[in-house]
Amino acid sequence: MQMKFSRWRPRPAAWALGAAAFACAAAAFAALHAPPDTRAAVAASAIARFMDVCTSGDPAQAGFAAENDAAMARMMAGMSIKPSGSVDRDFADMMIAHHQGAIDMAQAELRHGDNEQLRRIAQEIIVEQQQEIAAMRLALDQPLPPSAPAPTQTGRL
Repeated sequence: MQMKFSRWRPRPAAWALGAAAFACAAAAFAALHAPPDTRAAVAASAIARFMDVCTSGDPAQAGFAAENDAAMARMMAGMSIKPSGSVDRDFADMMIAHHQGAIDMAQAELRHGDNEQLRRIAQEIIVEQQQEIAAMRLALDQPLPPSAPAPTQTGRL
């Protein structure tokens, strides 16, 4: 006896809505984990962006906006460092957070954008920023993150 399985697949709008919900949660997480002296400002900004995203009529735009806002919140939180006493370390720590923000925003473009020229630029941003993060970590004798396939190697984002 052969069993028949349903071929249910979520609609693109469901994926976009799920991505928007995930990104909103990420924005809230970033706001909660911001340094205490900047937490209120980051939280207020995240809440304002959350309201903008949740009232958008376009699920794809809402997903992109939510991911981009979450990336910005994480980046700003990461750049709000306590001075370590080393200009080099402080510079690298802030720039690594800044570069990771650029990577996260480029990944959002790859997930939601349609313009092939901008998608190519986003791919280049990811590669270049990852290389610069690695160079800064090496300059400070910090361990490199584990190797992983590039987001563009795992299918369309």
